[in-house]
Amino acid sequence: MTGSGVQRSDFAAIANWIKPEARVLDLGCADGSLLRYLAEQRASIGYGVEIDDERVLACVKNGVNVIQGDIERQLGEFADASFDYVVLSQTLQAVRSSERVVREMLRVGREGIVTFPNFGYWRNRLHVLSGHMPVSDNIPFEWYDTPNIHLCTITDFEDFCGARGVRILERIVINNHGMTVNLLPNLLGSLAIYRFERAPAKV
Repeated sequence: MTGSGVQRSDFAAIANWIKPEARVLDLGCADGSLLRYLAEQRASIGYGVEIDDERVLACVKNGVNVIQGDIERQLGEFADASFDYVVLSQTLQAVRSSERVVREMLRVGREGIVTFPNFGYWRNRLHVLSGHMPVSDNIPFEWYDTPNIHLCTITDFEDFCGARGVRILERIVINNHGMTVNLLPNLLGSLAIYRFERAPAKV
């Protein structure tokens, strides 16, 4: 679900974490814009998984290697450590089993990268306080037609990782203008970007 042909504000942040010529799997890759961007900026070798027919065709037009399928089913078909990075960009909140998907990301790749809209963002809180579900640039759906199943806050995601042996390596939180937020990120940040790995086994 990685957006349109217009470069999104999280693309550059993700690219900074990708080593040159790395193998990258983008889950829910939409039209392949992120993979194309990473190929141009980092000379990465990318593959995408996308279920939508029109988006798969757009990937092909963009010169992106794509597999058509449901990401939750498709992940099980990849061998262990097939990729250096597995990216789930603004799609975590739309999968049925977040726990299984994150676990599979770290089986298939050495590291995982996720981005998601922060439900704790102050504008979202105001919507809820006014008695409505939030509708914004990062959560652009009404409650009755949203694909989002598991919206979460920054604190929720970090608690989730801590309880499941996932070690967070880096975090960037940005606002609606694409600026990095360091002060009160769970309140002032609209989009969270994380890089993580399996925590080492305790001896």
